[in-house]
Amino acid sequence: MADILNAVAALSLLIWFYLVVFRGGFWRAEARLGDDAPAPARWPEIVALVPARDEAEVIGRSIASLLAQDYPGRFHVVLADDHSGDGTAELARQAAREARAFGREESLTIVAVRDLPPGWSGKLWALHEGLSKADEAAPEADYVWLSDADIEHEPGNLRRLVAKAEHERRDLVSLMVALSCHGWWERLLIPPFIFFFQMLYPFPWVNDPRRRTAAAAGGCILLRRAALVEAGGFAAIRGELIDDCALARRIKDLSRARGTGGIWLGLATTARSIRPYRGLRDIWTMVARSAYTQLHHSPVLLVGTVAGMALTFLAPPLIGLSAPAHGANVAAILGFTAWSAMTLSAWPTYSHYRQSFRLAVLLPLAAALYCAMTLDSARRHRHGRGGTWKGRVHTKAREVEQKPLEE
Repeated sequence: MADILNAVAALSLLIWFYLVVFRGGFWRAEARLGDDAPAPARWPEIVALVPARDEAEVIGRSIASLLAQDYPGRFHVVLADDHSGDGTAELARQAAREARAFGREESLTIVAVRDLPPGWSGKLWALHEGLSKADEAAPEADYVWLSDADIEHEPGNLRRLVAKAEHERRDLVSLMVALSCHGWWERLLIPPFIFFFQMLYPFPWVNDPRRRTAAAAGGCILLRRAALVEAGGFAAIRGELIDDCALARRIKDLSRARGTGGIWLGLATTARSIRPYRGLRDIWTMVARSAYTQLHHSPVLLVGTVAGMALTFLAPPLIGLSAPAHGANVAAILGFTAWSAMTLSAWPTYSHYRQSFRLAVLLPLAAALYCAMTLDSARRHRHGRGGTWKGRVHTKAREVEQKPLEE
C-alpha cells in the first residue's frame, strides 16, 4: 500500500512541477489591460453588439455603462433583442434616454432578431442579426465590440481596448470579465473556474502570435471588423456552443496568415458581470451546459479528464492526510508538497478576486465539484438536454447544415 501511495503522490507532484514551470506561467494571472498603450493617431469608429434574451434584470445597467464610455471616437451600440418577453428592449431604451448627460442617447439601435434558423446557436444568430443592422447604423466602423447583456464596463474600458488593439496590431482583444464573487458558493467556485480556464488556455500562450493556443472570453471581445469578415463572419462558427474560443481560433489562424499581432486575452479590472449566481445550482448549470462540449462529447476524454482532475487536485490532499496511517510518510510529504504547490499557484487568481488564502486551500473541494458538474454535463447530453440555455436546447449543427446562409 505504501508503495502505491508513494507512486501516486510522486506522479501528482510531477504534474504540478510541469504546470508551475512549463505551462506558460498561467498561474501568475498577470495579463491585465492597463493604460500603458499610447493613444492612436486616429481613434477608429466602433460599433458594440449586445445580444439579449430576457435580460430585464441587468440590461439597464449594461447599456448605461456602454453609453457612458469616454471613448474619443465615433461609437454606436446595437442591441439584438432575441424574442425577449420581459421588456428587455424598453428597459434598454429607458437607459438610453437617461444617457443624455453623455450625449449618446441617439447612439443606441435596437433590432428585433428573427426566428432562430436550424444549425445556429441563439447567441450567434443574435450577433449575426445585430451585425447586419450595424452595417446600416455604422457602415464605416473599424471594430466590432461584443459585450454580453450582463456586463457592466467602467467608462475607460473601450478606450483601453482600442489603444491596445491599435498599438499592438491585434485583430482581437478580449477580457475575462470579473464574475460575481460574493456568496459562499461563488467564493468557493468562481476563482477556481477562472484558474482552470487559465490552466486550459494559458494567457501568455494565447497572447503569443507564434503559438497556436487560442481563446477568448465572450463577455467582452473587441474584434477588428475586417478580420471578422475575412474569417467568414458569425456564420462560420454558427453551430458552436463555445463560440468565443471557436472565434478566437479562426481569428488567430487568420492573423498568422496576415502577419498581424494576433489576439490578446487578459483578466479584467474594468469590466464585471452583474449577474449573481444564486447558490450552487446556478454555477452548476453554467458549467454543465458546456463542459461536455469542451470534451467534444467524447466518453474517452471524459474518463481521462476526470481521472486527470482526481490525480492532480484530489490525490495530493487525500494522500497527505491519510498516508501516515498506512506508514507511508514519504507519500504524505509528497502529497502535502503537491497540495502546497496547488494552493500557492492558485493564490494569484484568488487574490485577483480578493478572496482569502484559506479558500485557496479548499481548491481540491472545488475541483471535486467541477468533476461532478462535468459528469452531469455528459449525462444531460446523453438525455438530449445538453447546451440548454434561455429555454433552448442547443444541438451542434450537422455538416449538412453548414452551407452559406440564405437571407
